[in-house]
Amino acid sequence: MTLVPPHRTYINYLINKNLVESYAVSMESQTIWIIINAESKSEVDEFLTKSPLYKFWTYNIEELFVLDGQQFRFPSVQLN
Repeated sequence: MTLVPPHRTYINYLINKNLVESYAVSMESQTIWIIINAESKSEVDEFLTKSPLYKFWTYNIEELFVLDGQQFRFPSVQLN
């Protein structure tokens, strides 16, 4: 648990640099989903290895074909 705050600082840094699109954690399954903007899987791997929690992870890197959701859409028009 002592590594969680420095890990969150690192993730916040990546979010602020627009490298991380989204970050979600499930306490139930102890699974993390991170959507990272990168040119290659090796670049994603470089980002992940810099996390303080890296030595505790096993992970897969998969390239997304489509990413869609409410946050990527224009807001609905509200007529006054």
